[in-house]
Amino acid sequence: MSRASLLLAAAAAAALCCCGIVGGDTVADSCDAIRDFVDFAFCASRLRSVPGAASADRQGHLLVAADLAAASGTSARDAAASMAREESDPAARDALEACGIMYGAASVPALRLMRGYAAARSWGAARSLLPLTGQAGIGCEAALGGAAAAAGRMAGANREFDQLTTMATALLNKVS
Repeated sequence: MSRASLLLAAAAAAALCCCGIVGGDTVADSCDAIRDFVDFAFCASRLRSVPGAASADRQGHLLVAADLAAASGTSARDAAASMAREESDPAARDALEACGIMYGAASVPALRLMRGYAAARSWGAARSLLPLTGQAGIGCEAALGGAAAAAGRMAGANREFDQLTTMATALLNKVS
């Protein structure tokens, strides 16, 4: 191998290493694989916030993402329920209650089931739950369409949930 070829190979290896593709940075690898669907920085930040994720494989990252999405959905459900109790406008109160129902009765349980199936590598069963996993964020935004103030208060929770469920979905599609 010529000196130029060796230098080129070394430069390529260094570039791959710093980008997380070589050298054991499995988080960067997983987030890079789904960057068409989820912001790389968001994905990496959220996965790295969980102990052990740096050494997990892509299936492990899927399980972490499902756990994060379920926790986010539970938080959004609780926030919607709390806001509904304090809301004086009946239409906004009903919309917030609908948000809580969608998170608590559909998306969060579906995420937990999907996670269980993914842990068992039952990919078909895990994928069958995808229509339910992300519906709460979308449905909540739709329900709050006529209640601008309540929609603004739920926007952050809905957005985070949408990003996390998209992350879990994209990882499921890459793993299975």
